[in-house]
Amino acid sequence: MSEWKKYKLGEIAEIKGGKRLPKGELLVDYETPHPYIRVTDMGKKWVRKSGLQFVTPKVQKTISRYVVNSGDVILSIVGSIGLVGRISQELDGANLTENCVKLLTNKTIVNDDFLFYFLISDEGQYEIEKRNVGSTQPKLPLYNIKDIDILLPSLSEQTAIASILSSLDDKIDLLHRQNATLEKMAETLFRQWFIEEAKEEWEEETFEKWILETVGGDWGKGSIEDEFTKAVYCLRGTDIADLNNGLPNKTPIRFIKEKKFQSISPNEGDLIIEVSGGTENQSTGRICYINNQVKALFDYPLVFSNFCRMIRIKKPEYSFFVYCYIQYLYNQDEFFNLENGSSGIKNLDYKTLLFDLKYKMPDENFVIKFHNQVKSLFQKVNQNKTQIRTLSALRDLLLPKLMSGEITVKF
Repeated sequence: MSEWKKYKLGEIAEIKGGKRLPKGELLVDYETPHPYIRVTDMGKKWVRKSGLQFVTPKVQKTISRYVVNSGDVILSIVGSIGLVGRISQELDGANLTENCVKLLTNKTIVNDDFLFYFLISDEGQYEIEKRNVGSTQPKLPLYNIKDIDILLPSLSEQTAIASILSSLDDKIDLLHRQNATLEKMAETLFRQWFIEEAKEEWEEETFEKWILETVGGDWGKGSIEDEFTKAVYCLRGTDIADLNNGLPNKTPIRFIKEKKFQSISPNEGDLIIEVSGGTENQSTGRICYINNQVKALFDYPLVFSNFCRMIRIKKPEYSFFVYCYIQYLYNQDEFFNLENGSSGIKNLDYKTLLFDLKYKMPDENFVIKFHNQVKSLFQKVNQNKTQIRTLSALRDLLLPKLMSGEITVKF
């Protein structure tokens, strides 16, 4: 550590803010040459184009000076403060929200990847958090960003450290992208077989054809209390989204009654669907399938909160068909029409969805044929998730030790 030198972030990087849209202008969902990066688009190392919104060429002319370039490090400074990202090649020249800044580094002093890993480390997040101001809506002022303390080894050692961590993240990113491709293959096959080429002779039926029952969840207690002694991971809507995208690292551990556990522990082939908690821009209805591979991702038994509902499938061979069908309807924004409740909390009318609305349904043999076709795809997805979990744990173990100099590297 004797060779490591302390700097202020403002000494090694120029901090430049993003730009809000002109008054009265809105982002658009259709693709234009001008992506617009928001705080909600961050969360992984590389900010990518999928899921972004855009500005029109007319709006771009008014904010054209506030862009990011490939390789830039960006930091969120309002709302969800402290999110850090790198800009991918496909987003070179994208516009940046006013709720983020980009850090233009002196590359003779600091490696951009090293800076990224410092900022996401516990030490970096502590430096960020203690410089937040405001109570109603906290923010991180530019002058406080410049004041962040950072310890740097030599540039060569920074590069070696960043290379180790980057190699792990690159592998994790590759596995995420493989999973997205595998899910897309299953989705495409489902849409082709059951939507685009649906047979005329198929009858209009409800999902009840494939469902045994639905079961409500339980939030339990935050600690052991009286009969609440069974430690479990409890899925919420946000955990369903995390599970489908990768791993639900934030799924809370709760304590429920042993008797309750027996009724809400999902079996092979069961589905968990979010039925409460949607927002103005986020419909309820996120869904995941459960099998032994999925349950093995968790250190404790798995249950689900009362904001979700379990769809108990009659046969495991129906699971992927029902999952893909409900996922298809969700992607088509069908669930906004099935919601009720206040603007703060929305509830999905799952009874209407599952037991009243009718869709063209194939016979059992066709569903089982689909199951056999896509089973290997979903198995590979879960194998990748297991590998992601292992690599993520290794990265998280190495990160603080490498960034503090506790573990040294050859360079």
